[in-house]
Amino acid sequence: MATVELRFSALPEHVRTARLVAAAVARRAGVEESVLDEVRLAVGEACSRAVGLHQRGDAQGAIRVALIEQEKRFLIEVADEAGPIPLSASAAAEGSDRDDDALGLAVITGLVEDVEVSNGNEGGLIRMSWPVSSAPVAV
Repeated sequence: MATVELRFSALPEHVRTARLVAAAVARRAGVEESVLDEVRLAVGEACSRAVGLHQRGDAQGAIRVALIEQEKRFLIEVADEAGPIPLSASAAAEGSDRDDDALGLAVITGLVEDVEVSNGNEGGLIRMSWPVSSAPVAV
């Protein structure tokens, strides 16, 4: 089981790099060519969401993207260090930010069949996976 890990500061310009790396590693892991656009889009949405959470919460931590090759699955984890998502009245007043967050999660769940979203005291985690073909592609 091979793992590639990216860590980047919460800036929108780093999202594109994460998308490109995720697609390249997915291709090498054996994810079907027809699914690579979904991988790219899902990683972009997850990273953009993490960047937004960091910027709204003025968090200083990094965003981590782990690309994990398993025997029959390709797993991507996008973790933020933005802390727990508040459910206070002041957060509810920021309706458009909440709507953007919900829309991003809806896009991810529409693209990825196997997705888990969790949030803890230190931040959130989006775990997504796709099946791989029997023979990984050599790069």
